[in-house]
Amino acid sequence: MARGPDGARRWATLVVLATLGTAVTTTTNPGIVARVTQKGLDYACQQGVVTLQKELEKITIPTFSGSFKIKYLGKGQYCFSSMVIQGFSLPNSQIRPSPGEGLDLAIRDASINIRGKWKARKNFIKLSGKFDLSVEGISILAGLKLGYDPDSGHSTVTCSNCSSHINTVRIRISGSRLGWLIQLFHKRIESSLQNAMTSKICEVVTSTVSSKLQPYFETLPVTTKLDKVAGVDYSLVAPPRATTDNLDGLLKGEFFSLAHRSPPPFAPRPMAFPADHDRMVYLGISEYFFNTAGFVYQEAGALNLTLRDDMIPKESKFRLTTKFFGTLIPQVAKMFPDMQMQLFIWASLPPKLTVNASGLDLIFVLGTQAFAILPNSSLDPLFQLEMNLNLSVLLGAKSDRLIGELRLDKLLLELKHSDIGPFSVELLQSVMNYVMPTIVLPAINRKLQKGFPLPLPAYIELYNLVLQPYQDFLLFGADVHYS
Repeated sequence: MARGPDGARRWATLVVLATLGTAVTTTTNPGIVARVTQKGLDYACQQGVVTLQKELEKITIPTFSGSFKIKYLGKGQYCFSSMVIQGFSLPNSQIRPSPGEGLDLAIRDASINIRGKWKARKNFIKLSGKFDLSVEGISILAGLKLGYDPDSGHSTVTCSNCSSHINTVRIRISGSRLGWLIQLFHKRIESSLQNAMTSKICEVVTSTVSSKLQPYFETLPVTTKLDKVAGVDYSLVAPPRATTDNLDGLLKGEFFSLAHRSPPPFAPRPMAFPADHDRMVYLGISEYFFNTAGFVYQEAGALNLTLRDDMIPKESKFRLTTKFFGTLIPQVAKMFPDMQMQLFIWASLPPKLTVNASGLDLIFVLGTQAFAILPNSSLDPLFQLEMNLNLSVLLGAKSDRLIGELRLDKLLLELKHSDIGPFSVELLQSVMNYVMPTIVLPAINRKLQKGFPLPLPAYIELYNLVLQPYQDFLLFGADVHYS
């Protein structure tokens, strides 16, 4: 994976995890619920503070000057310039959910080392040298308000408030035997520097949020195109909500047709997350999410397969020929001697997935039309079947997507129409019990192994993956690595 610059993207991790969980309860249930735990926020804080520290080290402190008055010596002028921050330490930082608001960032016991030049003048006396300044006991408190753009579905972040406080400032003068003059009025200098740093700190925090975090947020996918037929909508459907322990979010979590987008004729059910968590992030993926996929692809006519004899393994005893089928249905071989056959299989209804604590089950209703391939390559219909399949769905996960596999549990055949006269479908049952798991399902599983991409921003990888089915939804948990 490519490396991102160590600027905006690293500090963006501070809130990137929160974006996965940014939404409030609405009257419409989501297709995907995202949750960021405190463990996830702790990791984000660690990563984010690295970049925030670098941004704070870029603070420029303006030259400042003034006059002084010393008993017996009278008035003079001083100037402090070329001030450069040598280090900005942020040893104690934390980010917490703020119920009803977003996130609270707190940094305590921070310190700064500053180096610069000084000069002073009293009549014809000119003094100059260098100084070292230590700023200690810095605290920063900032509120990060998370929202969303209802038109685009993108998440938004702003710094809603910021305050900083400095406990102590100490200055050490060098470069002149008369540097003690500066020490006589060091309190005024320290006070001026303290005021300057206090305002600059919040300026940096606020500008970093608006100029760097927000653009990074826009790398989060709102819609993802999967193929020529469908895309996935991951847009937020409401502004953020923070609870005491987590950030929860509602995402649309819905497949849609690229040709003609229309809402599915069913709605998602609510999801009840378990209370205990040991991963950084969780996605509750409703069965609605998967069923919108079946709806879109079935409506588009994409769930079909044409099966010919050359697609069947050569070592198989099953052949798509009138000679083979004639052993089961004699009139096939009699009416169409020694010909190739073709099966056209299609989904007559959208597949229906159900999720419960014991696993994932799929009901698939397929129509099957059998043809004889005539010598002139035209097709002559033989019979039409309906197949009702009960399937088990095995889901897995990679670092950025879900993958699936179907396994046949039960298959029932029904004869819908025959152009060759009546016959018993029981003779075909064993044939279809072979065809489905060895030929048809492998073709479907190859597509399912390509997977469904998860809504992740740039440079985020998932590991320690766990999948657990619950009633009406699949819970996907992971820890996060920023690279």
